[in-house]
Amino acid sequence: MSWNPALDPQCPTGDAVDSIETVIVPRARDLGGFEVRRALPAPKRQMVGPFIFFDQMGPAEFVTGQGIDVRPHPHIGLATVTYLYRGALHHRDSLGTDRWIEPGAVNWMVAGHGITHSERTDGAVRDRPHALFGIQTWVALPAGAEDGAAAFEHAPKEALPFLQAEGKEVRLILGSAWGETAPVKTASEMFYADAALAPGAVLPLPDDHEDRGVYVVEGAVEIGGQSYAAGQMMVFRPGDQLSLAAGPQGARLMLLGGATLEGPRYIWWNFVASSKERIEEAKEAWRRGDWEQGRFHLPPGDDAEFIPLPGR
Repeated sequence: MSWNPALDPQCPTGDAVDSIETVIVPRARDLGGFEVRRALPAPKRQMVGPFIFFDQMGPAEFVTGQGIDVRPHPHIGLATVTYLYRGALHHRDSLGTDRWIEPGAVNWMVAGHGITHSERTDGAVRDRPHALFGIQTWVALPAGAEDGAAAFEHAPKEALPFLQAEGKEVRLILGSAWGETAPVKTASEMFYADAALAPGAVLPLPDDHEDRGVYVVEGAVEIGGQSYAAGQMMVFRPGDQLSLAAGPQGARLMLLGGATLEGPRYIWWNFVASSKERIEEAKEAWRRGDWEQGRFHLPPGDDAEFIPLPGR
């Protein structure tokens, strides 16, 4: 049996309970004129399926000369995807990847045993006013993939399955849902989708995944007569066949979920692992800073600085 702290065999199911198990209101942080809202991990929910980290970035407007500068930093035990609605970010990593993240495309970075990357708005983008709005997620890797090799895969917007009907537009970013499969290879069963709904449009949730959640990016949705506004994440009980309807202004949603992992995960800074020992080993490797022979290397083309290991 897969691990899910919210599942209790004594809990009533079906008509006896609400279909929504948890509502998460993200914590907002102001990073100097740039707001980030974190929905996962949350006090009542560490993960939705394998998704262990979920941040809304912006929306933000930058004047000429300003932008994002996330210096090189390490990851283990996870895969990342930054999905943009507006703007662009320059991604570099220790594999030698040098690619821009653009709206609707997928840059899938698998950390495995260890990777280092940076994300910046630089070059011509920084030379003019620009906007940034998107979602950044981490997917925890199953135990068998935690210590695997790092990897990077790019899928352009045009390569992603796109479903359109009756006021619904859904782009499948990762995994499988609604009879479609995204091209990026993942280490476990999951789904991750960007949906835009016209006012009143009804979208069924995939019913073939153990864990399912919906984050309202813009507008509002109604489920079971209850309205949920932008900035809320709903996590649903497994097995129920559910649909949600867009409110009078329509809605923009991110849908996510999949199979739960075989056990809980530890999180410290940018590290995710199934054991504290793996976290401690990664901390010591980054602290040593042996960029030539050590576990971590700095990204080519962005190796003049890095984020030091936090003191906590």
